[in-house]
Amino acid sequence: MSKLTFCAPCLFGVEGVVANELRFMDIEGVRAETGRVLFEGDFSTLIRANLRSRCAERISLLVGEFYATSFEELFNGVYNLPFEEFIYKNDAFPVKGSCLDSRLMSISDCQKIIKKAVAKRLGEKYNAPWLSETGSLHQIQFLIRKDKVSILLDTSGAPLHKRGYRKEANDAPISETLAATMADLSRVRRDHFVADAMCGSGTIVIESALKALNIAPGINRTFSAESWDCIPKALWTQERELARSLERPDANFFAIGSDIDKNALSIARHNAQMAGVADRIEFVERDLHDFLPERERGTLITNPPYGERMLSVKDAEELYRTMGKVFVRKQGWSYAVITPDDDFEKCFGRRADKRRKLYNGMLQCQLYMYYT
Repeated sequence: MSKLTFCAPCLFGVEGVVANELRFMDIEGVRAETGRVLFEGDFSTLIRANLRSRCAERISLLVGEFYATSFEELFNGVYNLPFEEFIYKNDAFPVKGSCLDSRLMSISDCQKIIKKAVAKRLGEKYNAPWLSETGSLHQIQFLIRKDKVSILLDTSGAPLHKRGYRKEANDAPISETLAATMADLSRVRRDHFVADAMCGSGTIVIESALKALNIAPGINRTFSAESWDCIPKALWTQERELARSLERPDANFFAIGSDIDKNALSIARHNAQMAGVADRIEFVERDLHDFLPERERGTLITNPPYGERMLSVKDAEELYRTMGKVFVRKQGWSYAVITPDDDFEKCFGRRADKRRKLYNGMLQCQLYMYYT
């Protein structure tokens, strides 16, 4: 089989982070685009990216791309793609997708055309007048943007932010992929000390621990493509063994997550236990006012409640002022705070040394980073 092309959709602003982590996995042909990163490889590459990507939202196989301005062009373009290399005779292949700034804008009509084209090709390839679709799931996804059609097969199933450890969460939790991005941008390493003074259900310190110990975020979950007959089961075993061999149990990482909510802390402890990093994180009940950068060196990473999430604008601004007082300048310490509030620096009391635009879901935020 010739080299395959894969697509890793991601949050806006995270493309460079995802591209770098894929390159660090020795994956080739990595190229970042708006909202996604493309890369090349074989089925082992597909598995590796699913198991080890911390910041991508999912991994899809890019079956093909072409331009279409009519339903006839859409049908013919889809019909000419080699679906039989991945979808076998009895496999299920539902279709979903989106259209943006294109002459073909009816999602339901595009779904029907794509489904019909795939069914016609597979029926002819397998000499089958009827396809049962009782086998493994091959979710077809389409994106039509400015008349360019991308046809993909989802290999992940559940989004990659669903690591499997967070069965419970407090109100408005940060996603695991965004927390991992913040840890990456904060340059969390194996010997780091990390703090989160408003930790909630513990996602930021847990993702920091997973990164520092190099534990693959998807090591304990399953993926849609695991049931595909076209991928040898042995490849999944090999890539999982490789991922485990790269773990760093000797790392000197430690973290403290604090919060005033006892219930949130209970959830955080459970999540850390499920993630396998409970021995690397201490969760303490503590008010933000009592935070101190006690250690010689450390990094604070936090996602405070803010106006559009949990607090009124007035309360959020008062919280930022408190943060400015307790997140003091200290040699060896850095701080990273994510918020959508454009007035954060004014309330915090000093300008950030660096800012990075990120999206928390659909909400545009800034990651404010302070160094000493």
